[in-house]
Amino acid sequence: MNIRQPYRKNLPLRLSYSLIAPFYDWAIERPLLKARAQSLRGLPADIPGRVLLSGAGTGLDLPLLPTAHRYTALDFNAAMLSRARPRGAHLHVDWVLGDSMVLPFADTQFDHVVLHLILAVVPHPEKCLQEAARVLKPGGTILVFDKFLRPRQHAWLRRALNPLTRRIATRMDVVFEEVLREVPQLQVVSDTPLFAGGWFRGIVLRKVRS
Repeated sequence: MNIRQPYRKNLPLRLSYSLIAPFYDWAIERPLLKARAQSLRGLPADIPGRVLLSGAGTGLDLPLLPTAHRYTALDFNAAMLSRARPRGAHLHVDWVLGDSMVLPFADTQFDHVVLHLILAVVPHPEKCLQEAARVLKPGGTILVFDKFLRPRQHAWLRRALNPLTRRIATRMDVVFEEVLREVPQLQVVSDTPLFAGGWFRGIVLRKVRS
């Protein structure tokens, strides 16, 4: 077991994403397209920088990205990255098979990090956000788009389904405020409801300059 790649401990999740890769786009692309696009407007279109797509999946964000930047697209699933590559043909993209919870990059390498539909997938979202903050330059931004419970929100059905869904696709019980508490160097710039009555939120974070 490679302890530097915690996702390898969750074999059902790895296998399920390999199996659903061909169907993922059909289920996810159209319903969330507008919300994705709104979140990605947080990237500057005219100031070139280095951008990490942590948990890039099948690359549904790629057609929506400004061409000014140099991108690094990372995902833990080779089948997902294989489907993403054609979508990034018009961009400068480096492709990395790796773990969002243990990023294979040195500190302060990126101007921006995109975390779309990844914090509610990984077993330890706080580790994913901590790693994103570690590789982000001071003053840089993190764009988060995902489904989160609100603090003290009951959501009985989502919580009841979570023991199953967390093993095969995604978590239903992540409270963003609890995750953010573990990464004090990040500050919330904006928090916008984007889909499903605010279950999906677009959150912009900035790394505090020391």
